[in-house]
Amino acid sequence: MEPSAALVGLPEKDSFARDCLVAAASPVATGRERIAALGSLLGERPAERPGGVAVPPATREVNNHVHTIYSFSPYSPSMAAYRARASGLGAAGSVDHDSIGAAEEMLEASALLGIGATVGFEIRVSFRDTPFAERKINNPDSIGIVYMTVQGLPRSSFEAARDFLKPIAKSRGERNRRMTLAATSLLESAGYRGIGYDLDVLPLSRAAEGGSVTERHILAAAAASMIERHGKGPALVSGIARDLDLACPPRIASWLSDPDNPHYLFDLLGLLKTGFLEAVFEQPGEEECIPVERVIAFARKAGAIPAYAYLGDIADSPTGDKKAEKFEDEFLDELVPFLSDIGFRAVAYMPPRNSPGQLARIRELCSRAGLMEISGVDINSSRQSFNCPEVLAPAMAHLVDATWALIAHERLSGIDARYGLFAGDNPLASKPITDRIAAYGDIGRALDRSRPDEPTMLSRLARDLEKRHGNV
Repeated sequence: MEPSAALVGLPEKDSFARDCLVAAASPVATGRERIAALGSLLGERPAERPGGVAVPPATREVNNHVHTIYSFSPYSPSMAAYRARASGLGAAGSVDHDSIGAAEEMLEASALLGIGATVGFEIRVSFRDTPFAERKINNPDSIGIVYMTVQGLPRSSFEAARDFLKPIAKSRGERNRRMTLAATSLLESAGYRGIGYDLDVLPLSRAAEGGSVTERHILAAAAASMIERHGKGPALVSGIARDLDLACPPRIASWLSDPDNPHYLFDLLGLLKTGFLEAVFEQPGEEECIPVERVIAFARKAGAIPAYAYLGDIADSPTGDKKAEKFEDEFLDELVPFLSDIGFRAVAYMPPRNSPGQLARIRELCSRAGLMEISGVDINSSRQSFNCPEVLAPAMAHLVDATWALIAHERLSGIDARYGLFAGDNPLASKPITDRIAAYGDIGRALDRSRPDEPTMLSRLARDLEKRHGNV
């Protein structure tokens, strides 16, 4: 993936600034090198510093569901933070699949840029020992397997998270190899070059630095084979329709017919995810998608917040990679109380993806169950916008508060576990979740965004919390 894809749509920069951003976006550079590139940009161009004239005024918008190159995305953590700020966001969060690889860089880049940041990871878990084992819940590919997030992971638990995720990555890698062989068989039978896992798939990932390897990496390698044969443009559209029975919907066909389309790879992946993947996909086992109770137990021990990822019935997919389909809405009234009963502490959802009726219903059910609500827009393509103006609606103000509460939770629980938002001995433990989020939201906003981990400030905020709500 070319780092220039991450810069699509940004205002024109001078050559030095653009070189810095290309370096900050580079998927093959180290996190240290990308941070250094951001630092050079801010050092030499005062207009790019927090509050500078080149920085768009911050809105109240936030986005807590950004994927980076540590799963599959055009964005390095540094560039994700930069794009978030360029979009006017006050805070952003990374949640890569099966990986915490982005976390340190995301936090450091966000501090350099003067925006808030929160980190965690996304993971698929087994619901096979639950009453919903035979249901398609929130996962388009699997029955009885659920997407969830582990949000608000304190820095002190990063190493534990890496260790926890290693065996999952190993199991996923074994399945990925088998799917790559299936993809090669399909490609070669249609006259395309086959792909190798070590040669073509792994180099597209950041697995060596703790990133995950997903189905999208396999599809990206297959896409390279298709582009190699047909080039970009109408010949590819007609060729894959003829050879692989991959007919493009009109909108995607128009995108893929343009060889200068800067989003070309991601548009092609959207098509392959709904067509090609179905022919090579292998259902994951329980070594990869471990029982939900194990992930909840890890999250709570690590001081993080286990969150169910609400999908809802789909009428149309904004990224073109999900077909119209029914999911958990039919049994949501039974599901949400169950989530609370087994230890989930939050529900994460994407306001642009759901209808007003769906949003009102999930909000009401979360309120009844005492679950925190976390918002975000699933960013994994250069065509997507980081913006989520829906959170600016008065009815969604609690989602903005929740973001700043997550940020405060990560920092305060990092100095003492009892300051975790859901800790049993938290000074606010007896308060309703809405009161806790309001108090922690105020703390998150009070942090120095350029030095959010400064010990003296955190100690003072913790003392203030004790004075107001504890026994000091």
